[in-house]
This record gives sequence, structure tokens and C-alpha cells, in this order.
Amino acid sequence: MTVECTYREAMREAMREALRADERVFLMGEDVGRYGGCFGVSLGLLEEFGPERIRDTPLSESAFVGAGIGAAINGLRPIVEIMTVNFSLLALDQILNNAATLQHMSGGQIQVPLVIRMTTGAGRQLAAQHSHSLEGWYAHIPGLRVLAPATLPDARHMLAAALADPDPVIVFEHGSLYNTAGALDPGSPADSAAADITHAAVRRPGTDVSLVAYGGSLPKALEAAERLAADGISAEVLDLRTLRPLDQPALTATVGRTHRVVVVDEGWRSVGLSAEVAARIAESAFYELDAPIERVCTAEVPIPYARGLEEAALPQAADIVAAARRTVG
Repeated sequence: MTVECTYREAMREAMREALRADERVFLMGEDVGRYGGCFGVSLGLLEEFGPERIRDTPLSESAFVGAGIGAAINGLRPIVEIMTVNFSLLALDQILNNAATLQHMSGGQIQVPLVIRMTTGAGRQLAAQHSHSLEGWYAHIPGLRVLAPATLPDARHMLAAALADPDPVIVFEHGSLYNTAGALDPGSPADSAAADITHAAVRRPGTDVSLVAYGGSLPKALEAAERLAADGISAEVLDLRTLRPLDQPALTATVGRTHRVVVVDEGWRSVGLSAEVAARIAESAFYELDAPIERVCTAEVPIPYARGLEEAALPQAADIVAAARRTVG
């Protein structure tokens, strides 16, 4: 049955389903219980599942991520929520030196089936310490799977696959997506099957230029594609969805269809995810390109608080349109 829901509600239903399906699943993090999560994603779960499975934690990211790693090693299926990616740096030692490495350092004897959810991105005037896009940093780390659901079906269904993964999985939820709403069929087998955690997805077919985006940048890429269509330019929009491992065949295939590429990334341009995507396209499909690869990224400054400055720093649909037009000449 199709229902109207928000991205936030889709994430909540995904956790509710996981908690009902498996007693080993529990949620842990700052304010996830009585407050319902700093962005309201876990609202009502404490009342339904109790404090043993919806656990409020102290303000100590390293401690509760470490506790999640220990629980995962001992057979549970923890979901650890970190308020924003900026705060996750306090737990980076646990994520990089323990969660990502233990299976490899133990010769496969120790698995860490841990899911870490965190908010990323800007656009809500929360200033520099709450607004950065550091998912490219995590996509750099072997041993992790890094997801960026951007649509309602992905928000609803990716969590189940993440919990079934024997490796640690980090799920980045862009803050600007929480209030996006639309129709969703929670029981749709097609949506469930499509929301895998391995493959990129073509969100809009096109023939003239590929717009490669993910997470909070996907709606802007789709808006840019609409504007380009009005000028007779057919843009294909590829949603990466999984930032590690990247879906290399999908990148090669989209270049083969359009021969021009614009990579959209809310991270910084220097040494970022957009650079990795561009390099992989150059390695695998250089002779398919009819124009240099364009990148549309955040200005290389800490995200400003003032609305006008914040908007100026972030990739916008108009920037994507301008880059696409440069590729088609």
C-alpha cells in the first residue's frame, strides 16, 4: 500500500522493521531515546522497544562507537547514531583502527557487523562545525562500506542490507533530505530489491552529458537536468549511492552513453571524492570522452553560517547547468 512519508519517516520505519525482525538489533547514540534523535529519526522507538534496545549514551563518540564494535564482535547487530559527521572525528580511531581493520588483522576470525548512521552536509545554517561533507574521508578507508541513500526507497530499504553485511557499514544521511516527502510503498518488493548497497542507479536517462551525484546533491542534479532539457540538452543523472566501493561499471557505462561528465560533490574539490570519480573515469573510459570532465564542488572554505554565504559556498543547480553547458560547447 502506497503511503505519503518523509525521508526521516522512511529511515525510522527501516529501523523499526529491523528491531522487530531481529532481537540482536539495537540503537545507540546521543539523544536517540527520550529526545527521539537530534533530527527526530528515532522518535517513538524508545516507547515501543524499551531502554535495553534504544540506548541513550553520554557525549562520548569514541566510547559508544567502541561499545558498538564490541557488541558486534559478540554477536549483536548494533546501529550506532552519530549526530553529525563533524562529531564522528572524535570516534575516528575506533572506526579506522578497530572497526575497519579487525577482520583483516585477525585473518577473518573477527567480523564487525556494525552500522553507523550519521548526518552530513550543509544548507541549514548550522555553521562550520555541523555542516561539512566528509564522507569522502570515510570512502578512503578499506574495510568499510559507505552508503549515501538519497531517495525514499533507498532510505527505507538500504538499512536491512547494511545490517546483513559482515563488514562495518557507514550510512550518510544528508540533513537537507530529512523533510523531503513523497509516495512510498513500504512493502514493495521492487523497491526493496532495487535499493541494494552495491550498485549505482540511473535516476534520469540522457544522451548528451552525465551528471554524477549522490546524497543531498542528487535533487540539485535532477533540477539541473530539468533546466538543461528546456534548452534541448539531454542529461543523464547517475546516483552513486555507494561511495565505497564505487560502482566502476556504472561510471564507465554512463560515459559510454553520453561522452561528457559533470561530477557533483558537496565535499571540497581538493583531494576529494569528485577527484576519485574523475580519475576512475579517465582510467576506464578516457577514449569515450568528448570533453574534459567538469567538477562542481563546495568552495574551499569552512561552511559559513550566513545564509547567503552558505548558498554561495555550496554546489547549486545553476552551477551544475553551467558546467554541463561547458562540456557540450
